[in-house]
Order: sequence, then C-alpha cells, then structure tokens
Amino acid sequence: MTDDWTGDSLLAALDEALSAARSVPPDFVATGKACFAWHGVDAELAQLTRDSALDSGLVTTARAEPAVIRALTFVSTRLTIELEIGEDALRGQLVPHQAGELELQLVNGEKLGARADELGYFVFARVPTTSFRLYCRAENDVTVTTTWITL
Repeated sequence: MTDDWTGDSLLAALDEALSAARSVPPDFVATGKACFAWHGVDAELAQLTRDSALDSGLVTTARAEPAVIRALTFVSTRLTIELEIGEDALRGQLVPHQAGELELQLVNGEKLGARADELGYFVFARVPTTSFRLYCRAENDVTVTTTWITL
C-alpha cells in the first residue's frame, strides 16, 4: 500500500500537527513535564491521606463562615507531613518531630526553601497559586516528596 503524499499535502499535514501542539496551554505542558521529571530518586512518596476541603461530612454549627485554612496530611512509611494552607502562608510540621530542609517545588520549575525547626515546624511565607509539591530531607536522613497539590 502506498500513500499519496505530495509536497503540498505533506506540508499541510505537518502544519496541522504543529498547530495542534501549539494550541496546548503552556501550564498543561509544564505540569506534564513536571509529573514525569525524576526529582529525588531516593525520595519516598508521601500519599495524601487527608484533605480538609473534602471533609464535607463534618459540619460544624459553631462557625458562621467556613474556615479559611485548608489542612492536608501526607503520609509515607517513616515521615508524615502536616500542612495548613492559609491566606498568607503555608505552615506545616514534620511527624515525628525533627529538624529538616524543605523545598516547595512549583509546576513551573520555581523552587522555594524553608527549614523545619527541632519540633518539625516550618513556614513558607508565600502560598502557591499553581500546582506544587513538597520535597523534604529530614534530620534522620529520611527523604520524602509529596504528590502534586492543586489548590
């Protein structure tokens, strides 16, 4: 079987393929690349086990308005990362409590650093507006990365 590709039809097909590739939003491409990038080969993956935004069954009658803090819990075999995402900062704690270095990795490749104190508390003064994940190297040489988070 032979294809009847002439110079013009081949160029038209190529132009169509390239224009389709250009129509994909840049954020979508960056997210796809970030998902397949191999960051921290030695890092354990911490799975999301709790998201307060999904706790719809917990209705409280003591508050007139919904809380502005979102709580997330990520668990790996040797380390848990508790996160609170507020309007002005991202705060968290490592469990078991220990010092460590954290890196907030944004989907666009930007990275922000923070230090957890001896009780495991850490703060990022900026709340991400795009998808992100946390990479943590705890004092006891446990290295953990969270799954991607989209607010």
